[in-house]
This record gives sequence, structure tokens and C-alpha cells, in this order.
Amino acid sequence: MKILVTGGLGFIGSHTVVELQQEGYEVVIIDNCSNASEDVLEGITAITGKRPLFEKMDLRDKADVISFFDRHSDVAGVIHFAASKAVGESVEKPLLYYENNLTTLVYLLQQLAKKKKAHFIFSSSCTVYGQADEMPITENAPVKPAESPYGNTKQIGEEIIRDTCGVSPQLQAISLRYFNPMGAHPSAEIGELPLGVPQNLVPFITQTGIGLREQLSVFGDDYPTEDGTCIRDYIHVVDLARAHVVALQRLLEGKNEENYEVFNVGTGTGSSVMEVIRSFERVSGTKLNFKVVGRRAGDVIQAYADTSLANRVLGWKAESTLDEAMRSAWKWEQKIRS
Repeated sequence: MKILVTGGLGFIGSHTVVELQQEGYEVVIIDNCSNASEDVLEGITAITGKRPLFEKMDLRDKADVISFFDRHSDVAGVIHFAASKAVGESVEKPLLYYENNLTTLVYLLQQLAKKKKAHFIFSSSCTVYGQADEMPITENAPVKPAESPYGNTKQIGEEIIRDTCGVSPQLQAISLRYFNPMGAHPSAEIGELPLGVPQNLVPFITQTGIGLREQLSVFGDDYPTEDGTCIRDYIHVVDLARAHVVALQRLLEGKNEENYEVFNVGTGTGSSVMEVIRSFERVSGTKLNFKVVGRRAGDVIQAYADTSLANRVLGWKAESTLDEAMRSAWKWEQKIRS
């Protein structure tokens, strides 16, 4: 079967392409390379022995999207990653985020709704929960007002899919709400390649560890947690990629109970910023240069997943430990700087 992966050269997308190809799917990637490099194709090919089809394209061009589906009428499923994802940038450039993250989704769904049968996996986020009232966070936790335009695009994106599924019974969709992806493929052929200053904790840690950054800032140590630092649920990117394949197979095999379903994807365990730093120090044998600074606006105190629904219904479970994920991130950092 042919599967379209939008944003397939990005961090999570590229790892998902690898897992799909290893399961025997034919993959076609769409990416405009605004936040990724075509070199990632070489890494995917090195791991799987097969080069995916690639079309450099901007999904904001409606005519190009229509043309793509005319040429690839045999696409059996779509996994949609392509989106802008920096929270801070979204606050500064909200219209860019609404255009990039929502019009592209609408154009894809318009084409899928024309098919007799369509299968769609959406890259959502735990940001839809905001600061949840209870831990761990279940899929039934209320969706709070978004903390940023980025978070709002994920909330609105889910609403667009739900409304479309409501009137399009031929469209089968699943939203996966990720917690905090980290790590790299164990081969170190692909990994996280942030452009400029990393927005995420783990690449900032590894870049500091290797000397690219002078110091890591820990934003606040006065939160009501055991060590005073914020808590997140860090999931190995390969575990996350496998969740997409399992979710897609659920739809392709017609095992879904409704034509729109939502699942949390995390480990079910919260780790504080200090615990993540200690993990790096353990696997690297390097002391990290960090400094505690003031709190950062918009940071929730803690967020970690209740994954029992995905464990039970999808038959999927995160397998890697924090140290294993960190070891792979460090191996990748060392490779790209060597």
C-alpha cells in the first residue's frame, strides 16, 4: 500500500517513514524543506535499503495538492506531520501559523473526502490540555484555552477533522496527542536537527554537552514538584513512530470503533528537567553546564500521559527508558558534530 507522509523529512516524520518502510509500505513524502533537509533521504535509505518517493512541495498551494492526489490516486493512507511547531514563534507570527497549520489540513481533507475510503493520522499534541487539572492526563481531560497560537492550531485542527468525519463516513481518522519526543534512530542515521537555537530541552542539552552552546538555562526551580523543576513525559521518537504505524494499521484493517478517535502517546511517566539533565550526565559521562534562571512564560508545571487507552486499544506501549532515549540523542549529536 502507498502511504503519504507529509513533513516526512522532519524529526518525527523521518522516523515514521523508516518504520513504515520496514513494515513493507510504499512511502511517498511531501516536504517543503522549510525546517528539514533533503539529506534526510540518505539516512532513511541507509537504514531501510529503500529510498522513499519524494516530492518537494508546499501544501499551502491548493493546485499542487489537487495535482498530487490526481497523480497518486492509489494513496491508501495519509500521516500528516507538516506544520510549524515553535511555540514562541507562533506568538510572534500567529497568521503564519494559522495559514501553515490549518489551510494545509483543509486542502488535504478536501482531497481525502473525495475518495471512496480514506485513512488519516493527525499529528496532534498534549498542548491541547494546557495545565491539566489531574495527573496523569487522560484523553477525557478537558481541552483548555490554548497557551499559544501553535497550541490553538492543534485544537482547531482536531475540530476540523472531527467535523469533517461527522459528515464524511468514508473518512477514517485518528489524532495522536504526543507528549515530548526525544532521541534518535539507534543507527544514528537520522535524528533531531533543529535549525538555529533549539526550542526543545534535549537537543539544547546535547548541544551544550558537545560545546556548541555555552550553557543550558533551567527555567525555574521553584515549581511545586519534588526538585522544583517542570515535569514532562519524554518519549523515544522510535516508540512514537511505531505508534503511527499501529494507528494506521488499525484504520486500514477497519478495527476502529468510530471514524474519529483520539489517543495519547507518551510513556506514562513524568521526568523533571533535573532528571533529564542527570540522565544526560549518566549516559555521556559529562557534567552539564547549566544555570537556573527565572520561570518562562507559558510553561505548565507538569504534564504526563495516561497511556492506558493506547496500550489497551492499539496494543502499543512505549518501550525505551529515558536513559536509552538520551543515549541515542547523544550518539546522534556526536555523529553530526564529528
